[in-house]
Amino acid sequence: MARPTTISSPVQAVTDNGPSTWNRIATSLITIIRQRCPERLPHLRHIGNPQVGSHSAGCGARLHLVHNRASKFAPMKKLVAVLAVGMLLSSAACTEDYPGPESQSISAGPPPLCAREMDAAFNSWAKAGFSGSVAISTGDGFDCLAAYGSANDATATPNTVDTVFSIGSITKAFTAAAVFHLVDDGKLALDDRAGKLLPELDGPVANATVEQLLLHTSGLNGTHANDTEPMGREAALKAIDGLELAARPGSRYLYSNAGYTLLALIIDKVSGSSYRDYLASHILPLPDGRVAGGYWNGKPAAPAPRALGYLESGEAGESGDFAGPFWAVEGNGGLAMTMKDLVTWTRALFTGKVVSPQSARAIATPGREISEGRAEAWGWVAYDASVYGKPFLATAGGGGDIGHNAVLVWVPEDQMVIAMAANKPKISAEKLLETVGPALALGKPLPVPTVEAGRGDLAAAAGTYELGTGGSFEVAVRDDHLAVTATGADAVTALFPPPAGISPSDLRKHEEQVAALLAGKTQEGRKERAAFERQYGPMGDITLTGTIAHGDEMRTYVTIASGSKLIPGWFSLNAAGGVKAAEIPTKGAATLHFLPSGDDRYHPDDPSGVRPDVTVAFADGRMTVTGPAGSTAATRAG
Repeated sequence: MARPTTISSPVQAVTDNGPSTWNRIATSLITIIRQRCPERLPHLRHIGNPQVGSHSAGCGARLHLVHNRASKFAPMKKLVAVLAVGMLLSSAACTEDYPGPESQSISAGPPPLCAREMDAAFNSWAKAGFSGSVAISTGDGFDCLAAYGSANDATATPNTVDTVFSIGSITKAFTAAAVFHLVDDGKLALDDRAGKLLPELDGPVANATVEQLLLHTSGLNGTHANDTEPMGREAALKAIDGLELAARPGSRYLYSNAGYTLLALIIDKVSGSSYRDYLASHILPLPDGRVAGGYWNGKPAAPAPRALGYLESGEAGESGDFAGPFWAVEGNGGLAMTMKDLVTWTRALFTGKVVSPQSARAIATPGREISEGRAEAWGWVAYDASVYGKPFLATAGGGGDIGHNAVLVWVPEDQMVIAMAANKPKISAEKLLETVGPALALGKPLPVPTVEAGRGDLAAAAGTYELGTGGSFEVAVRDDHLAVTATGADAVTALFPPPAGISPSDLRKHEEQVAALLAGKTQEGRKERAAFERQYGPMGDITLTGTIAHGDEMRTYVTIASGSKLIPGWFSLNAAGGVKAAEIPTKGAATLHFLPSGDDRYHPDDPSGVRPDVTVAFADGRMTVTGPAGSTAATRAG
């Protein structure tokens, strides 16, 4: 599609998205391994990004229109596939050494509990942009416990191993544990219907069982409220009760934050105490008597010190001063803790110290197949040992107004736990684990960043470049690099070529879904329109300006007219048309950052190697964008 599409009339029906990213990444890795060893075979919201199966998402919402779950996003599917492929190859003879850098540690506080070579590698990632904390444990001890970067730029406060991070949708694992704790106590059963446990329910979700809510098969699609919308218990119950089902309970997997808030409402009802008090008393306590963190907003609060998050726009994230009530996120997000405590809690969970050994085994058992080798597993996503060689469970969370991203992996066979958190977006925890995961799994030296900058006349490249098909590129100088922003579907496609496995028809289907949403064709779409109009006024024409593959999701960029204002944003939807993530207004347009390679050529500023495989070059008033499918040339305006 060459030109932006303007919507001013009803749109066509929505269809499902294409295949998931984790499968493509696993396939790509196997191809690389075969080549090298031929003798062996992470104002915003992510409300539905599957934990590891999402987030990419987190809980928070600067977005006044919608709210966020960033890595529930996921985000995470691809990094788990990467880690799993590394595990699969642990018996292979092929080896490749990664040179460790000679660098002074920039981790803070006492010397990190981390091997010198591993710490040096993580320091290299910190110098490239990673800011956060790492905890890796095998058995009862820690293999690595370290922190890097800044917890607060304004106060020059460093991250330490005692720094607290929001864990977003990883909270769902704690909610699932609370449900199983109540099962252990005989207070509910997995086949109990929600309407039996909460007689106030009389909407379609009343027929969903506890098991279906845990496995995201209740038929609920999306969420019931914005993350930072003050919402009490009764209002949340009414909002969820009024949601339409996108599928008959038990018939389809659809990731839903509302489903986990409904579980929190059930816990709140049958436990005899509030949801938060029940977690604080029965789920968060660790074997040594300490308590694993608390809540980012409200009480019981996670203890200080806390890392301040930073958003893609560069602004500081929300610091935990939302007064509540918190039923927009209860059960589906909200917890915060150190990575050390997250690892310790995870080991306690799966060794029968949080719930009974029988329930611990049940939580680790795949419950609902999502795709071949991957299944939802009671607050986690499980990966089949028959496919990867060793089973994994994993989850992730982050995003939203807080600006944190966290990932968590449990490898039962090795009794291994990996937890990472980041408070800056350049190298998220998910990106870092995706990159270093195979080496961690193999016990090899960790890879280090490889992107280097050459010389280039950045100022000479700055300007606006137009395509003959209607789109354009805006090139601006940002410190030591170029920021290239694409406007129009043709420019967006050139700058963000779809990865293998995502076809132009997949992108068109996603655009049709976004068009249907914003035209108010669905219940969720009508809610989005109402929220927009409450803030900005009547919604006028909507222009689709391009769709990109962003991690584990697709994003369709839009410009919405309201009176004399043009408001930019983007939406990411799931297969049923529910909002996974959105940002209105957005400061993060379809922009890619480039470093000079020399000779007026530029390559992506991407130490972790997950950005689009494109280069740009400038000569004779022309800008050429080159990707896997070929080159696109634009002419300098004026």
